[in-house]
Amino acid sequence: MKKIIVPVGNTENGINNLNYAVKFASMSGATVYLVNLYREFSKVGGLTKVNELLHEESEAQLQKIIDSVDTGDVEVLARAIKGDPFEGITRIANQLEVDLMIVSPQSIDIKDEVYLGSITGKIIKETDIPVLVIPQDYIFRKVEVILMAIKSGKIVKEGLLDPLKAMLDLFSARLNVLHVITPDTDDSDLEHDAALKALENNCTTTENATIYQGVLEHFQSNNPDMLCVIRRKRGFFQKLWETSAVMKKDFYTSKPLLILSGQE
Repeated sequence: MKKIIVPVGNTENGINNLNYAVKFASMSGATVYLVNLYREFSKVGGLTKVNELLHEESEAQLQKIIDSVDTGDVEVLARAIKGDPFEGITRIANQLEVDLMIVSPQSIDIKDEVYLGSITGKIIKETDIPVLVIPQDYIFRKVEVILMAIKSGKIVKEGLLDPLKAMLDLFSARLNVLHVITPDTDDSDLEHDAALKALENNCTTTENATIYQGVLEHFQSNNPDMLCVIRRKRGFFQKLWETSAVMKKDFYTSKPLLILSGQE
């Protein structure tokens, strides 16, 4: 993982995420791209000056975030970008060919009952870039155990597990796989792909109504430092993110969440 993008929502979360990204990059040798999106008004009606002020405010916010984090020897490149938050983040991430996106559960408006806000939810739902969701005020620490929750052991997309393998290698971490058998599980889902078998240190099988219920049941016994899921185009998590925003009653974790995406 040599290119990490950190989109800015509010300043507090921006500082938290940049701090995590810098510490991660100091271990992996990555470059960190800090981006701040702002909406531009139409230039008619004398709003050109307003747009200039928005750009200046966006750059000032970036500088405040950078000044609040000890970046050490890590290269951090900051840029204010005009446009729709989702479209702009996706566009710049694809242009830079980033390996990992680090985001907050909620980017701007913080609501106690919400786990993922609409912007973060939309990014997760529609991007193929691996996303690492960092809880608010989470302090970077060594990852010793990653708990991967799956419903199917089939890995169709080539390279899907590469970000997970990179994370395991970087931290010399263990992978505990939680295979959740749900009412709609097919027999073909029970066998684990060779690529997954090569990574897992331990596998637990459980029967639950949803993957999330399985995670709740086995989370404490695994005591993971990170949770990993696959966002398949059909399945619990895709259904969960159909409305973009995700309520805590439907899904929540206090640990970093690595989301691998792009598999049927």
